[in-house]
This record gives sequence, C-alpha cells and structure tokens, in this order.
Amino acid sequence: MIDVVFVHPGSQSSIYQDLSKEHSAIETPTWSLLLAQSVRSVGFSASILDLGAERMGIEDSVKRLKSIDVRLICFVVYGQNPNSGTVNMHGAIGVSKALKVEGLNVPICFAGSHVSALPLEVLETEESIDIVLCNEGVYALRSLLAIDIKDHDQLQHVKGIGFRKNGNPHLNPPERVVPTDRMDLDLPGYAWDLLPYDKKPLDLYRSHFWHASYQDEHRTPFAALYTSLGCQFRCSFCMINMINRDDNDPIGDASNYSGMRFWSPDFLIKEFDKLYDMGVRTLRISDEMFLLNRKFYVPLCELLKERGYGENLNMWAYSRVDTINKPENLNLIREAGIKWLALGIESGDKSIRLEASKGKFEDVDITKVIKMVHDADIEVIANYLFGLPGDDHESMQKTLDLSLELCTLAWNAYPVMALPGSSLYKQARQEQITLPSSYLGYSFHSEETLPLPTEHLKPQEVLKFRDEAFVTYHSNPDFLDKVENKFGTVAKENIEELSRIRLKRHIVDSEPVNPHETLGGIT
Repeated sequence: MIDVVFVHPGSQSSIYQDLSKEHSAIETPTWSLLLAQSVRSVGFSASILDLGAERMGIEDSVKRLKSIDVRLICFVVYGQNPNSGTVNMHGAIGVSKALKVEGLNVPICFAGSHVSALPLEVLETEESIDIVLCNEGVYALRSLLAIDIKDHDQLQHVKGIGFRKNGNPHLNPPERVVPTDRMDLDLPGYAWDLLPYDKKPLDLYRSHFWHASYQDEHRTPFAALYTSLGCQFRCSFCMINMINRDDNDPIGDASNYSGMRFWSPDFLIKEFDKLYDMGVRTLRISDEMFLLNRKFYVPLCELLKERGYGENLNMWAYSRVDTINKPENLNLIREAGIKWLALGIESGDKSIRLEASKGKFEDVDITKVIKMVHDADIEVIANYLFGLPGDDHESMQKTLDLSLELCTLAWNAYPVMALPGSSLYKQARQEQITLPSSYLGYSFHSEETLPLPTEHLKPQEVLKFRDEAFVTYHSNPDFLDKVENKFGTVAKENIEELSRIRLKRHIVDSEPVNPHETLGGIT
C-alpha cells in the first residue's frame, strides 16, 4: 500500500480555451514534487498522478486512482500563474466528486493557495473534500501520515489542517512552515522520478511559447523549480504568500504572511545537476523574487557558471524592476544560463503602480532598467496589469503605450482579479463587490473571466481593453521585426498565428445576466 498519492489536476482547455492546444505551458507540478520528496525523506511512500501532463479526463482519472492501493489522496492545487490555485480547483473538484460518487473509501485531502485562503468555506461548500492543509502543509502532512487518517479523534490533534468535526467545518491550531535553517532537510528536493513521461524524462512538459523563442521544438523537455519560497513584499493583488499562513482567519490575507525562505546554494546545485543529467536544458526558476537576495542567488549562479551550464541552459526567472541595479549582477546571471527575466512593470502610471505594489518604484527609470538587461544579452518578458485601483481608459492606454515603447521580446498582461488570498479579495468581500461565481471565473483566459471593476471602469471594459491590447502588441510591426531579427521568420509567423486566436469572453461578448450598473471599484 502507498501512503499518499499526490494528484495534480488538469482542465487546461477550460482554463486556456484554444490556447491550451499548442500554446499554453505545461509545467512540472512543483509542490507535488516537493511534498512527495518530503514525505519520502521520513519514510513514507508516495506517488504522483499528473492529470494535466497525461491529458486525462475525469473518467480516466477516477479509474487510475481506484487502481491504486493508497491511504490518502492529496490534490495539490497550485499552478504556473498566481491565480492557478483557485482556477485549478475546477478540475480537482471534478475528480474528487467523481471519486466520492464511485464510493472510494479513501480520505481526500486538498493543499494549495485556494484552500489555504478559504479553508472553512471550502469545507462548507465542497463535500468531496475531507481534509484541507492550511499552508504549505509539509509538517501537517507528515503528521497525517503518522496516524489513522480515518479516525477523527486522531485528526483533531494534527496541527495545520481543517476537517469536519461532528459534521461542521473545523480548523485545528495552525502549523508552522519550514524555516530557512530546515529547508535543505525538510524540503529535500524534488521527486523527479515519480513524474510520467513518454520517451524520455520530462518530455510531457513544455515551456512557455516565448521562453522557447516562439518555436515548438525548443519547448521540451522542461522543468520548473524554486530556489526560495515566498516574497517579502505585500502587493495588494497578489496571494503567493498564502503558503506562509500561520493563523486561522476565515479569509486569509497573503499580505499578513510576507516573508522569504531559501535553500542553500550547495543543496540547490544538486537539483540542477539532476535535471541537466536527465537532458533538461529549458528551465524556469519559479521564485517570486529571484534577484532580491545576493547572499543566495550569487553563489548559486557562480556554481552554475563553474559547471559550464551557461550557454547550454535556457532559463528564466522573475525580478522586480527596482532590484536590478548592477550590470555585473546581470552579467553573472547571464553566464549562469538565465536568458530571460520576467519583470513586473504592472502599470505605465507611476502613482497607480506605487499604490498597488506597496513598494519603492518612484526613483526607478524603467526604460533604463530594460536597457541594462538587454545590454547584458538577457531578454525580457514584461508583465502588466490592467484594471488596477485608480485605472481608467487613459491610464491603461498609458500602460499599453509604455509597453509598445519598451518593445520587449515577450509581453504579458492580465486583468486585475480579486484572487482569493489577496488583499483585494478580502476587501472586495467586505465591500460586497461582485466576484466570480465559479472557479473558472478567476482564470485570466477563460470564457467566464470576471475581473474587478475600478472606480472608473466596469469589468467588461477592463477585460476588453486587455484582450485588444494583446492583439495590438503582438501585431505591432516594430515587435514583429524585432522577433524576426532575433529568432527568425518561423517565430514571427508563429506569433502572427497566436494573435489570431480570439478568446471567448462572456461579459464582453454578450450582455451579462446581472449587468454591473454601478462601478464601485476597490480604492
């Protein structure tokens, strides 16, 4: 009997519509890999079922899970975008409900950002879920596997979980997260050997389109991994710090749990070595703030450089625009194999950007930063947000104009969502702002997408502007010429094909059932 099977949910087509066929990434299930390796390190057995990578529907997923002799089924519901913890609940719940209908007598546990943000609400509304983990769940999961999980008298002594006690949703006292001085020991790497593959390891996973120079043959094999967890900032639109949760507030607010934890560079280089030996050359460093702490990223990059990985690896990482201040640091990360940086520019209006990010952007010359990155032979995927508090048509146009001026080789923009776990979500609930009625409504790319209004704009105005801005940018002759000069004609033609895909949007394409007659945006 296996102690636990970690399930990574699917439903790509519901989340990404036609983009899921060829264009959206399929990332390695990072937290399933981390949790599996963690429980294995203390003597428990584990397996991973990646429904997304294997493109399994509900019926096949249920058959596979029923064939496994297991003590606990744990759905690990995160994803490659900040909103994915909520959006991927759609696919996960579909499978968990079907398992209950089939009468499977195995406890079902959920981990992830959504259940961490709203543990009591999830237990109240989702009858197919028996247990929720209220943060990253490392220690809670170990405690669960050490008891008879079906015994509620034993469950009530496990910190960091929620379950139904006498039929009512109940939270036990919070559990701690893994501290930095225990990261190498209690989160000891990734269970890469548990992932499915076709002909060679990690060949069912594929990178983002831009990451592979807009050419399919460079997208796989692919892997994503962390070198740190969490973020020290408190951006109102972000919920990534839910993994750090240490209280039982009914509506968790990620800004209350800001903080970062790090693996040691000497430990991390072993994970890069494993992936390199498996033939992986395309990698994502998933840290929210990779370039924030020189104490950790500089030694790791030096180790990667010493191994000669730099020219062979194609990696990308995140950074804030105000943490890039030294060309020598950029030269080092380029020599380590980081060829792309994802920069959160957010808005072309400085006052709106400053308010939303709760950071110090006022003295940053964004154009200068982009030039510095390009001078180091590193490309940029620039990230923008439309519909931030204070946004109107003029300020959103200002953001689009800035993006066209910067003309980075990759561009990404989201409509602002009140993601469960973010400060915006908690505020929206308090102010009774209309929120999505389904998990898919929190997807940036689904038909049901429902962004927040602002004090000046209705949700459909924000979403319509975002989708039109996507086409405007990707059909811009200056951008296409730059892509062709850098990556070739095939890359340019692939982008032109991509920009012809039109996402269906209910609130834009048809009259909503409940029109937003008033704006009432969060300020």
